[in-house]
Amino acid sequence: MRVLLGLSGGIAAYKSAELVRLYRQRGDQVQVVLTRAARAFVAPRTLAALSGQPVLEDLFAAATAGIEHIAVAQAAEVAVVAPATAHTLARLALGLADDYLTTLLLATPAPVVVAPAMNVQMWRHPATQEHVATLRARGVVVLAPGEGYLACGMVGEGRMAEPEAILEASVAAAGGAAGGGDWAGEVVLVTAGPTREALDPVRYLSNRSSGRMGYALAAAARRRGARVQLISGPTGLAAPAGVERTEVVSAAEMAAAAERAFPACTVAILAAAVADYRPAQASAEKIKKTEAGAQLELVPTPDILATLGRRKAGQLLIGFAAETDAAQALAHARGKLAGKNADLIVLNDVSRSDIGFDVADNAVTLVSAGGEASLARAPKTEIAERILDAALRLPRHARTHA
Repeated sequence: MRVLLGLSGGIAAYKSAELVRLYRQRGDQVQVVLTRAARAFVAPRTLAALSGQPVLEDLFAAATAGIEHIAVAQAAEVAVVAPATAHTLARLALGLADDYLTTLLLATPAPVVVAPAMNVQMWRHPATQEHVATLRARGVVVLAPGEGYLACGMVGEGRMAEPEAILEASVAAAGGAAGGGDWAGEVVLVTAGPTREALDPVRYLSNRSSGRMGYALAAAARRRGARVQLISGPTGLAAPAGVERTEVVSAAEMAAAAERAFPACTVAILAAAVADYRPAQASAEKIKKTEAGAQLELVPTPDILATLGRRKAGQLLIGFAAETDAAQALAHARGKLAGKNADLIVLNDVSRSDIGFDVADNAVTLVSAGGEASLARAPKTEIAERILDAALRLPRHARTHA
């Protein structure tokens, strides 16, 4: 696509650099335009380097041809504003053309997608809601902001949609099929996040998994054309656009949901960090602290990868191995590959603080019957794409394109 990406002045502008990267990774052309306020949050040079295009800022710059803005507006196949502040939403709703961004948006015939980001009270204000209603009535796609902790210190709606969701919405708005990529025709099951195993009504056993790797895989598979079923433990992450999500808590719940979904899928990617053990008996009352201490009996949880491996009927099965012993990690992953009838094991070193659990980056080794391949440290969104690329090359995978 030819994407016109506008940034207005909000702290969420830093996320738009990742959005540019996602577009470029797809092969899209991105023309970035900044409002004057946006320059306070992100450097034009950064966006120019990521997009490969000069950033547009000043409508009346000496180097700007008199009608260049019309040419840029006409060339776009989709226009995106991320972040869209309350001020920018108001200007768009009123049809103002008082800077480069608003002039382009008024002149473009392309569909428009906006991703609001602001303080919760500003979002809830009747004026903002009226402007949003006006824009939606005109056919503008307004992505509802997420809810959570905001930069101002308040909690509520106002967080800009995640870059993956903005990408998905803009592809759909442009009339492109997000489902028309190299994973079209696949039905993908993804498990993600941690599980929680109850000790008593207020305590549980769990781990540090954030769920980001599994969510990145689900979003990438959806962008590349697959129909995706995401089974997620407790994460606090928003569901990727276009992905059907089932929320579970315990390992037993995740196992049951995965077993139900497995027969209908063509690919299963088990990225969840499932607890290996649960308390043999969860207490109905809060366990009181005593000087004598306490003993805890643990029993194994269901082995989801092994169960699905035994039930495989042509599906591609991808598992994860989280290891802390670097010397034995590869041997353990190879054993898991063979012992659980998997087609690919993604080996994680979770002993490092800069990759793996609860951080945005990862570095993995892909282990298959054909050998091993290492992926250097990169954002989990990029690692997800590389895992999907590797899956396409697996010889055991019978493609199911319609």
